[in-house]
Amino acid sequence: MALKGNLRDFSTSQLFNLIHIARKTGTLSVENSEGPIEVAFRNGKLIAASTITKPAKLTTALLESGRISQRQTEAIERGAKEISDKELGLMLINAGVVSRSEIIQALRKHTLDIVLEMYTLPEGGFRFDSNRLPPGELITVAIDLDGVIIEGTRRLKEWKELSDELPNLDRSLKFAKRPNIDLERLRLTADEWRVISFINPKNSIRQIARATSLNDFDIRRIVYGMLQAGLIEYAAPVTARGQAVSRAVASSRSRARRAQKPEVKRSIVMKLIDRVRRI
Repeated sequence: MALKGNLRDFSTSQLFNLIHIARKTGTLSVENSEGPIEVAFRNGKLIAASTITKPAKLTTALLESGRISQRQTEAIERGAKEISDKELGLMLINAGVVSRSEIIQALRKHTLDIVLEMYTLPEGGFRFDSNRLPPGELITVAIDLDGVIIEGTRRLKEWKELSDELPNLDRSLKFAKRPNIDLERLRLTADEWRVISFINPKNSIRQIARATSLNDFDIRRIVYGMLQAGLIEYAAPVTARGQAVSRAVASSRSRARRAQKPEVKRSIVMKLIDRVRRI
């Protein structure tokens, strides 16, 4: 019989503890307003996670991590529909597009981002189906649940604090006229620089999150830090938002994030990889 319940009565940490201690194998499905979340486990370890907008696909993970561009992703998905992720991964490695460690890191980050976001769900029906696993052609990465539970618990506490500080993601932002920070010594992460590139009174925080592919937790954390540092401030409400984000997204997606290298052997699939490398 499948395990069923609701997150308001049985928390994500409790579920993961049960799966971890019992070394369960199967898939946990969680209801969400934006579509179901599916998390797979093997022998008590996390191996994959997916949503409707973030499937457990190699191209999705590589795009999210910036290892390949949007144009490369579209070219691969058009020309390699019948190729499994395992085959595709090997060909991308052989073609010099990505390394094995970059693939593992991208898939690990993709999985953890989805799972840790579950900790912010106040409720949602769940069902655990034993022995149901992702298709064999997908690449999975085994992740110990001990660290996931610790990080998830920390994130839940931080999420509650950030939600109190930034309850409205529909507010817009602007740069402070006299920032309380030494700009010459400013050290920001890649995600923070991406957020800064969209700071504009026409763009809401929610729109910036979508444009930069950041979840509600990460966008709140980044914006709150910049507000506290005095780098940005709230802008007065405006109408007709979104056009600036759309133009900026189109522009940013056109930039390839990696330089490509040497020739590869010619075959139908390898010609595709060669073309991807030149985009």
